[in-house]
Amino acid sequence: MSVGRYDVIVAGGGAAGLMCALRAGQRGRRVLVLEHADKVGKKILISGGGRCNFTNLASRPEAFLSANPHFCKSALARYTQHDFIALVEKHRIAWHEKTLGQLFCDGSARQIVAMLLAECAAAGADVKVAHRTTGIDKADHFTVTTDHGAFASQALVLATGGLSIPKMGATAFAHDIARRFGLGLTETRPALVPLTLKVPELSGVSLEVVARLGRADFREAMLFTHRGLSGPAILQISSYWRSGQEIAIDLLPDTDATSFLKERKRTRPKAELRTVLGEVLPQRLAQHLAAEGTMANLRDRDLEALAARLKAWKIVPSGTEGYAKAEVTAGGVDTDELSSRTMEAKKVPGLFVIGEAVDVTGWLGGYNFQWAWSSGWAAGEAV
Repeated sequence: MSVGRYDVIVAGGGAAGLMCALRAGQRGRRVLVLEHADKVGKKILISGGGRCNFTNLASRPEAFLSANPHFCKSALARYTQHDFIALVEKHRIAWHEKTLGQLFCDGSARQIVAMLLAECAAAGADVKVAHRTTGIDKADHFTVTTDHGAFASQALVLATGGLSIPKMGATAFAHDIARRFGLGLTETRPALVPLTLKVPELSGVSLEVVARLGRADFREAMLFTHRGLSGPAILQISSYWRSGQEIAIDLLPDTDATSFLKERKRTRPKAELRTVLGEVLPQRLAQHLAAEGTMANLRDRDLEALAARLKAWKIVPSGTEGYAKAEVTAGGVDTDELSSRTMEAKKVPGLFVIGEAVDVTGWLGGYNFQWAWSSGWAAGEAV
């Protein structure tokens, strides 16, 4: 059997894999990208409603979760959000900031994939789609067997992502191969995912809140769904949540609820409580939260108790909607196994792990793409 020989094989044609390939190619390495799906960059194409939230202006180490919070610092510092923005602008892709530093294409996410492929082509990287890997071996080099033949290289980069969104082809491939080579993994779980719990029939109601868990807090929109809670504030806090933990939600982040309710009791004594709450909350939520009666009939201590509930509505989710709805996977290949500078496995020379497969998870809003670009670049510099 003839074997195609390369310097570097990148398993996975997503954000991290393509970035690694183009950088390694620019350095004169003979690079092969093997993607099992029929096209590269599927997660890029669906992100940001098809406009790709490709990075965040505020990208910084504090926005990433990991068992080792220092691990991401080297890669993020060496290839920053500003470096990626410069690449986007080099390709004349128009972009805009939406909210909270989130950057999107004015046009389509397809522009980002086309940009990465153009850079790979210019660097001489060979990108093959619809190639399913059936085996990986290592003697003095790596041999990757696929349903289209075998390929050999001195360096192998695992860039096949995590477990989120299996309908798009997500698998445990990178984790399984890492395990086979003796690398440890941290616990994996769905992250940036809607939470399930029994809530009143308020599906479709949304409002701006502050969601809090421990020292983490996020002020963004929350959405009631048929199955529980979603929206950016909930997705963000879900990455920190573990089964059984209580989350506190401030339903009135801009309002001193106690002062508001007492002032309305004084100025609108005949108003129904639900009418007063409707001034500051969506009507359906106000009706659910309000007891019967007028403001005049409510004791101050009752108003104080209600105000406390509005400022810290406590929930204990029954679970999450799982990997099917999770934007990313938390956990992965243990960072203790990898060099933070190069992403190379300490005990398996030539094996690199990048992107979502690693135990580094960003906040919602372009942070996970920035980790893909940064970790991919770091490995591309080293392979």
